[in-house]
Amino acid sequence: MERGDAGEQLLTLTQGRSSAAEYALSFRTLAAQTTWVEDTLKLLFRKGLRPELQSELACRDEGRNLNEFMDLTIRIDNLIRSRRPTQAPVHMSHEAVMNQEPMQLGMTHITPEEHERRMQNHLCLYCGQPGHMRTSCPVRPSTRSQTVSQQTKNTPSSSCFYLPAQLITQNKVFLTSALVDSGAAGNFISSEFVTQCQLTLTPCNSLLAVEALDGRPLGDGRILQITEEATLLIGTLHTQTIRFYVINSSTHSIILGLPWLRTHNPHISWRENQIIQWDPSCQVRCLSKISRIHSKASDPSVPDVNSLNMPVEYSDLIEAFSKRKASQLPEHRSVDCAIDLMPGTTPPKGRIFPLSQPESEAMKRYIEEESAKGFNRPSSSPASAGFFFVKKKDGGLRPCIDYRGLNDITVKFRYPLPLVPAALEQLNQARFYTKLDLRNAYNLLRIRAGDEWKTAFSTTSGHYEYLVMPFGLANSPSVFQSFMNDVFRDMLNKWVMVYIDDILIYSNTMEEHVRHVRSVLNRLIQHQLYAKAEKCEFHQTSISFLGYVISQQGVAMEDKKVSAVLEWPLPQTVKELQRFLGFANFYRRFIRNFSTIASPLTTMTKRHTTRLSWSTESRQAFEELKIRFTSAPILRHPDPERQFIVEVDASSTGVGAVLSQRHGQPAKMYPCAFFSHKLSDAERNYDVGNRELLAMKLALEEWRHWLEGSTHPFIVLTDHKILEYLCSAKRLKPRQARWALFFTRFNFSVTYRPGSKNTKADALSRQTEESVHPTLSENIIPESLLVAPVQWDILTEIEQLNSQEPPPAESPANLIYVPETLRKQLMTQVHTTPSSGHPGI
Repeated sequence: MERGDAGEQLLTLTQGRSSAAEYALSFRTLAAQTTWVEDTLKLLFRKGLRPELQSELACRDEGRNLNEFMDLTIRIDNLIRSRRPTQAPVHMSHEAVMNQEPMQLGMTHITPEEHERRMQNHLCLYCGQPGHMRTSCPVRPSTRSQTVSQQTKNTPSSSCFYLPAQLITQNKVFLTSALVDSGAAGNFISSEFVTQCQLTLTPCNSLLAVEALDGRPLGDGRILQITEEATLLIGTLHTQTIRFYVINSSTHSIILGLPWLRTHNPHISWRENQIIQWDPSCQVRCLSKISRIHSKASDPSVPDVNSLNMPVEYSDLIEAFSKRKASQLPEHRSVDCAIDLMPGTTPPKGRIFPLSQPESEAMKRYIEEESAKGFNRPSSSPASAGFFFVKKKDGGLRPCIDYRGLNDITVKFRYPLPLVPAALEQLNQARFYTKLDLRNAYNLLRIRAGDEWKTAFSTTSGHYEYLVMPFGLANSPSVFQSFMNDVFRDMLNKWVMVYIDDILIYSNTMEEHVRHVRSVLNRLIQHQLYAKAEKCEFHQTSISFLGYVISQQGVAMEDKKVSAVLEWPLPQTVKELQRFLGFANFYRRFIRNFSTIASPLTTMTKRHTTRLSWSTESRQAFEELKIRFTSAPILRHPDPERQFIVEVDASSTGVGAVLSQRHGQPAKMYPCAFFSHKLSDAERNYDVGNRELLAMKLALEEWRHWLEGSTHPFIVLTDHKILEYLCSAKRLKPRQARWALFFTRFNFSVTYRPGSKNTKADALSRQTEESVHPTLSENIIPESLLVAPVQWDILTEIEQLNSQEPPPAESPANLIYVPETLRKQLMTQVHTTPSSGHPGI
């Protein structure tokens, strides 16, 4: 049994109608499975006692430890029970009294033929010799039990040791008492109780003779049958699989003999007639099966583990998949869904939608089923929402309620949902995955008491309101995410990821994974949450979760989603185009050059027209984007222990970046994520250097959570050499200074790499529609405005003087040396003539 199971059962364990000794035994058994301190256990033990016992013990604690306190409780409970009036004894014949005594059962293994031969020849049935009967056999051990039995007469309760027992077979529970007899050579059950329990019997391999303590045959003196295996529950916790010999005696339903005592070796208090403690081996063999036994016996709707695609390691936690419990009205919790209306608003009044005949029948079944579960009830609320159906992919009908009016006036609960791409980046070391999907997720939470009337909806057959949280409320996702985060708070981002009702469990090793899954299933049972077994996947090395395929290698796009993009028809309206871009944008981190490829499509969404007019360039962009989905790579999980490499590039239409890391031997660069950004009109006016700087700034903002404070300094690769000198520049423009201040938060170095080698980032930044925005030359004056080249006569004079007298040796080789005699003339001409491009001094 898990510690969480034992702790949960301790919190709910009470004495009830059982004796204090039985309650103490159950409590000790569960307490042994926890690490709770003694003061806490003592408080829980006292709390579970009956009120009259708590009153008797109020002034008798006197600093006793837990064991002493339990012993005191048992003595007081026995004293209280002895004071209760008892029925007058019923006088019986000597023979009847004898049959009610504990039986010293001995078994002589003889064949039916041998038994018949001894009877015909008047031989002893014990030793087979003539001259005496079995009762006076000199070989047979003597006993004084007859004297004892005559003295004990009608007081079996004082001379017999009985245990409360439950026999569980075929998902049915039969209550009885079991006699513990150390002299019995086996475990026995009466034929009458066998009939009551409908146990299956098989014949014994050999004839077994059974007799009472005084040597008289018990019943007909023979055992011919043995039961098939059944589950025996002693008290409330101890369970085992057992087979019984069938005897024709109505005195005791079940007799547990020496084999049972040797197997379980219980510590018995003969003074109190109670079991104080079980053998330590029972903690594993007999006390670890409790959850499974109880769940199957009390909940027949729990599917059998063999019928589920579930590993046997979790067979005792099958209660976590109970359909019946998932369909029961849950209790109120501290996180019930509250519906607070904005001040001054009135409840909405929705319309009644007409329904077709099939929809009307489906609506009637839905209302009846939900009412039977207790999920809704008739309402007299002034609020109302419309009820209708939408078709499922399989042709079925899904009920929907139009809560738009209610959502408009509801105070929003702004609890955040997880960022799925960021959360998936935490799985860098995981190898094994398990996915759980909750059943009736939202319906597992209640509407806050007093707010039920706000969920009212109208149908053609009546007015109803929900008691559980329905789908369609604005705050439903946030409320449920908040609840799930509280349930798994200590597991989140360690080995559990939760997105509303989807749970992903990830681990590095199989042993660790089994332990993690068990912890999650126990937590679900503890909080009355139930998974849908048919949608769960266990122990996978590659798993589909929230649209992504996750494995140890990295994250990839889901094949179904890629197929949906490839089969997407050409949109004809702005809404249809927006729907396609929204779907494709979900995977933009996998697509190189996404923003620039999609640029013509995003431009089309800004047109104020109903129907779209597709140009050749737009069609090419649409088809190119679909093709890119088929060639998208698997993105590696970022590893914080490895060095990051950021490749950036910019073009006249966009900027792009790639986050990579080196893996393998020899080390190769693998992408972890792609980023692209379409330049705005203002950003297109930046020069080449500032666009490259913008690309680096946006990339560092996008991956700040990985790059800021990284273990190793990361590298920025760029094809613009001037960025290498950014940190050492003495003069910066205001925009560059702001960006440079942002860069100081990171530990990195900029490395120049020619554009021919910077292919990944360069592809992300390049525009596909070159005809729309061609790359212009760097000439300031257009060629159409140039009439003739501009030449100065003074340049001829400078060349002549340099030929007569060579320039000084320290003069730069790639520059023209101007002699001193012509310097003043040159400066005047440069600053005064219009052809020099200067307006004058």
